[in-house]
Amino acid sequence: MVAEKRLVSLEVGTVQSHRQFASPPSRDRGPSSAITMEPGCAYLTGAATSVHLLKLNGYCATATMNSWEYIKSVWSVDGHDWEIRCYPQHRDFGGDWVALQLVFLGEAQPDKPLKVRASLSCRPVDRRGKPLEPSVEKSVSAVFYRPQNSAYPLLLVKRNDTKSPSPYLKNDSVTAQCTITVLKELPVAVIPGPAKEEVPMPMPPSDLHQHLGGLFLSQKGADITFVVSGERFAAHKSIIAARSPVFMAEFFGHMKESHSQRVEVEDMEAAVFRAMLHFIYTDNAPELDVPLEAAVSMAEHLLAAADRYGLDRLKLICERKLSGGVDVGTAATTLALAEQHNCSSLLKAKCVEFIIGSPERLDAVLATEGYKHLAASCPLVLAELLKAAHGRKN
Repeated sequence: MVAEKRLVSLEVGTVQSHRQFASPPSRDRGPSSAITMEPGCAYLTGAATSVHLLKLNGYCATATMNSWEYIKSVWSVDGHDWEIRCYPQHRDFGGDWVALQLVFLGEAQPDKPLKVRASLSCRPVDRRGKPLEPSVEKSVSAVFYRPQNSAYPLLLVKRNDTKSPSPYLKNDSVTAQCTITVLKELPVAVIPGPAKEEVPMPMPPSDLHQHLGGLFLSQKGADITFVVSGERFAAHKSIIAARSPVFMAEFFGHMKESHSQRVEVEDMEAAVFRAMLHFIYTDNAPELDVPLEAAVSMAEHLLAAADRYGLDRLKLICERKLSGGVDVGTAATTLALAEQHNCSSLLKAKCVEFIIGSPERLDAVLATEGYKHLAASCPLVLAELLKAAHGRKN
C-alpha cells in the first residue's frame, strides 16, 4: 500500500552515479567509468553504483501514516529498475523508525536464471549532502531472484530523534544520502605463473539474521509468550533455547516453564527484554550503535540481562561499549557492575587500571558517590584495588 499525502513528498537529487569494472565496461544506461587495471592486481568482481539524495518533505505530516504505509522512488541501476520504499512510521525493535527498503523491479531473462546481488546504504545528511553528526552509514545486502523481492528494512533514524530541535530535521524535511550498489561477477581471473589456479568465487554475505528477524517480527509459529513490565513478547522456544543455556534449561529441562506457554519475567524493563530478544534472533544490538552517552544506560541493563540468560557474546559487546566510557564519574559504579556480573577479563580490569592510574585520579574516584555504592555493595573489591595500587606504586 502506497501512502498518498498532500504534504508529503519524496524528492531525489543526484550526487553521483558510476559503475566500476575490472574489464572494459558494457554499455548501459547512465554515466559510467572504467577502473584501470593495476599491475599485479586481479579484480574478482565489479560494481554498478548509483548515489542520490533522498529528501522527505512534509515530515511532520508523516506522523499520520500507519506502519505499513510507504512512499516510493524508482531508480535504474545496471540495467535493472529498483524501488526504494520510505516507511516514515516503521515499527521495529526499539520503537518507531524512519526506514528505507530496497525492492527489485527487474525482469527475468528467458535465457538465464535471475540472480542479482545488491545492497542499499544510507545515512542522514543536510541539504548539501554533508553527513550529520552523530549519524553513521547503515547498509543492508540481499540476493534478488525474482521481481518484487525485497531486502530487510534499513532503520535510518528513530522518530524520537527527529523531535525539534534535531540535527536530522530542517524546514520540515529529512534528507538521506542513499547508495544502491549492484554486484557484477566477472570471469574468473587467471594469474600468469608456473601453475594456473582458479580463483574461488566470493561467497554472498549471510542473510540468516534477516530471515530470523523477519520470523520474530511476524510471530509465525511462536509457541511462548513473555510478559515483561506489562508488555507481551511472542517468541519461539527452540530458537531462544538454542541461543541461551538458561532458556534451554527452562523449556527443555525439568523446570515448570517446560510445559508453560506464558512466562512472567520480573526485574527487567520491557525495552531491555526487547533488545535482548532482537539480539537472540539477529545477533545484533542496534540500541548500542549510538553515541556512548546515549547507550550507557541500555548497555548496563543489557549486560545484566545477558549475564542472567548466559548470552556471552552480548555480554562482551556491552562490556566493550562500557569500557570506552570509563571516567572519574563512572569508574566506581562501572566497577561495581563488572564485579556483580563477573566481568573480570575486560570491564573490571579496565576500571581498576583507570582508577589506580595516578594518585590524583584515585583520590578523585574515592570522593564520588559511586565509590560509596561500590564500598557498600562490593567490599571485597576494595582489597583488590589497594593491592593493585600498591603494586603500581612499587
